[in-house]
Amino acid sequence: MAIRRVRAGLKGWGGVGAMAAVCALALGFVLLLPLTQSPGPGGAGTGGPGVAEGVRTRAVECRAPEKQTLAPSRADGPTIEAIKNRAGARRKLVVGIDQNSYRWGYRDPNNQGAQLEGFDIDLVHRIAADILGDPDAVQFKAIPTDQRIPAVQSGRVDMVVRTMTITCDRLGEVAFSAPYFKTGQQVLAAKSSPVTGYDRSLAGQTICTAAGSTAHTRLAKDRAAGRLAATADISTTVPNQLDCLVRLQLGEADAVVTDGALAASQAAQDPTVELKGAAFTTEYYGVAMKRDADDLVRRVNQVLVDYGRSGWQASYGTWLSATLGRDSTASKPPAPQYLRTS
Repeated sequence: MAIRRVRAGLKGWGGVGAMAAVCALALGFVLLLPLTQSPGPGGAGTGGPGVAEGVRTRAVECRAPEKQTLAPSRADGPTIEAIKNRAGARRKLVVGIDQNSYRWGYRDPNNQGAQLEGFDIDLVHRIAADILGDPDAVQFKAIPTDQRIPAVQSGRVDMVVRTMTITCDRLGEVAFSAPYFKTGQQVLAAKSSPVTGYDRSLAGQTICTAAGSTAHTRLAKDRAAGRLAATADISTTVPNQLDCLVRLQLGEADAVVTDGALAASQAAQDPTVELKGAAFTTEYYGVAMKRDADDLVRRVNQVLVDYGRSGWQASYGTWLSATLGRDSTASKPPAPQYLRTS
C-alpha cells in the first residue's frame, strides 16, 4: 500500500526517473513531494492544495534495483527521434564502452584492424541494428569506470554498455534497462597467495578495486560495518578494472575484488592468478541511459527481449562459455521484470 501511495504521488515525474527517485531514498524520513510554490512539469504545484511544507512518508527501501525499469516497447519517442535525425555521418548511436575488458569489450591485436569485440560489443551492434537499421551505425567511446555516469548525464553518449551493475544509488543518477547479465563480486589473487576468498584471509592485504565501482563501495561499507578486516587496505583504486590486474602482477596489490564475470576473464589472461572463493553478492549488468529517456529505455528493453530469444546465447558461447562454463547460472539471460506504472 505504501509503495502504491508513493507511486501515485510521483505520477507525472516521468517513468524511470520517478521510480529511480524512490529507489534511491535514504533510510528514515525524506521529503517526497515538492512545496506548492515549486511548479511541476505543467507549471502547477504538485504538492496539492493546502500543503505548505510538503508531505513526508517513510522511505521505500530499494531491494531489487534490477526490476526498476520500464516495460518494453517498439515505439519511437523524442530521444530515439533525435538519434535518427542526426545528419550524415553523425547518424550513429553513441555508446560508452570499455576497450580493455577481455571477452567483454576489447581490441584483439591478432585480428585484422583490431576491431572492438566482445559480449558487450555484440549487444551494442544489436541495439544499433534495431534503432538505425545498421549494426555498424555506432560511434564507440571508450570511457573509464568512474566516468560512466558523467558520460551519460552530460550527453556525451546515448548509453553505456560496459559491464555496469544496476544499483539503487546509480538509479538516482541514470536510468537502466532490464538486466542482460547476472554476476557477483569475487576475489582474484595469485594462485600462490594465502588469500582464500572474501574472508579473514584479506586481513593485512592490499586490495585493488576500480574507482566508482560497486566493488569499492561494498568494501568500504563492509569495513565500516566490521564485515571486512580493519587491517585490509582498500585505498588502491584505478580508473579501469584491468589496471588492477597489472597492479597484482607488479606486486603492488595482493588481491583484486571485482565482478566474477570480469575476474574470470582476467584469470584467462594470466595463468598465475585465479578466482578465490565464491561470489559474495548477486548483481546484474544493465544498459545505462539518461533518466528522462523513457522511450530509449523501453526500446532497449524490447531489444533485450528479442536478443534473449535469438542472439544472446550465441554471443555467450563465443565470448564467455570458455571462462564461465556452458552450464553455469550465468549462462542464461536473466528473466526481466518491469515496473507497474498503472
